[in-house]
Amino acid sequence: ASSPMMVLAMVFALTALFSAMVSNVAAAVIMFPIIMEISQSLGVSLEPFAVTLMMAASTCFATPIGYQTNLMVYGPGDYRFRDFLVMGTPLTILVGILTVIIVPLVWPFA
Repeated sequence: ASSPMMVLAMVFALTALFSAMVSNVAAAVIMFPIIMEISQSLGVSLEPFAVTLMMAASTCFATPIGYQTNLMVYGPGDYRFRDFLVMGTPLTILVGILTVIIVPLVWPFA
């Protein structure tokens, strides 16, 4: 997967997965050294990877533990964990697709 676009998509997916399980700040802290190494090894700009990381870390729609407000409404709204997965996963995928398409146009790899 040496194509920068494919790697960008994988960075989004992995960061979004982390963000679903831990806070968005923790997900970003875990992933930032990795994206620095990736951009250097590919010989491309760090900017598209950093912006993708920020977007992916902010996509905390798929679980109630991904963000504080999700937890705040979880009990009073009588939601189930599955409700977040059903509604949040497609939204995360949509944001991922749009991010991987738009970010390199605004922040090129070169």
